[in-house]
Amino acid sequence: MVRPTVAAVDLAAIQNNCRAVGRLLARHPSSSGIIAVVKANAYGHGASPVGLALEAAGASMLACADIEEGVALRDAGIRIPILVFGALSVSDLDGVFERSLTPTVSTPAAARALEEAAGARGVRLGCHLKIDTGMNRLGFRHDNLRNTMPAVLGSRHLGIEAVYTHFATADHPESPFLDEQRARFERACAGLRAMGAPAFKRHAANSAALLRDERTWYDWVRPGLLLYGIVPPPLAAADLELGPALSLVSRIVAVKGLRAGEGTGYGLRSVADGARSMAIVPAGYADGLDIRLAGRGVALVRGRRVPIIGAVSMDMMTIDVTGLDVAPGDEVVLIGRQDGDEITAREVAATIGSIPWEVVCRLGSRIERRYVST
Repeated sequence: MVRPTVAAVDLAAIQNNCRAVGRLLARHPSSSGIIAVVKANAYGHGASPVGLALEAAGASMLACADIEEGVALRDAGIRIPILVFGALSVSDLDGVFERSLTPTVSTPAAARALEEAAGARGVRLGCHLKIDTGMNRLGFRHDNLRNTMPAVLGSRHLGIEAVYTHFATADHPESPFLDEQRARFERACAGLRAMGAPAFKRHAANSAALLRDERTWYDWVRPGLLLYGIVPPPLAAADLELGPALSLVSRIVAVKGLRAGEGTGYGLRSVADGARSMAIVPAGYADGLDIRLAGRGVALVRGRRVPIIGAVSMDMMTIDVTGLDVAPGDEVVLIGRQDGDEITAREVAATIGSIPWEVVCRLGSRIERRYVST
């Protein structure tokens, strides 16, 4: 028996979103390419089918979080370059060489590990170099390159093909730090050239930076959320025609009545003030739905918005369907469109005080992904 809570992923929408980003970039004089970010199982959408769709849509490269994700993409048949973002100093590096992945050199330890592994295999390994311009996670500090770069640039078996950074406040339009990071990145790139680095590409813009400032586009951009039809809040994307790629749908499995004064769910937090009708939906926090939806979130049933009541438990939730003629088997939309209304991942995130990245990435593995192309 198939579990009735299903995520439908529209691969055509993802391709259209990728092409929409490409059309926006076409006005850039250097014709920036797209590094399509498919880490975290393509933000919950399914990395392998999404990666294949993005390759077909013209993405220059895919990007993932670690070697294991890269291996899975390559084994799915991806042929374009695959960039691995993560720290590799303590990783099993075999997959980099066996699957022709492009690693990131982000720490001295990673540089040493990759140099040693490439030397042992007698190959020269193409890499991307990450510069830390103020996010203070991975990357070589922008203001210490004269000390850290000679060893990297002098590596016999590493070839730096591109240099990149990551913006900390691109989705905070009130913060001026994006400009500061951009300036630091450009100074760092100029410094690398002065130190004798061979010609390299540059990339820096995530989805938010892509929308905010054309000066961050450089040779490639790195959209993630935009590819899935979601605009990073609080930004808008008037110049992009995007379509949401994922809907999350379930079915009513039971309908029950509540008398005045009765509650439902763990803690009996939702107490009826009169006779109410409620429906049980087989989706819960084990599926990645946030417990904060209880008492805040809504679902669509028969074209109407109905409140999520009681507690979101491990495997199910309860919705208030008072006044509606519903029955087991009726469709319940948690993310997506029904009869002219729509609940977006961005709306769900705002409801629970979170971010849309978390909403889609958390969708659990037991939720079946069904792929369509509309």
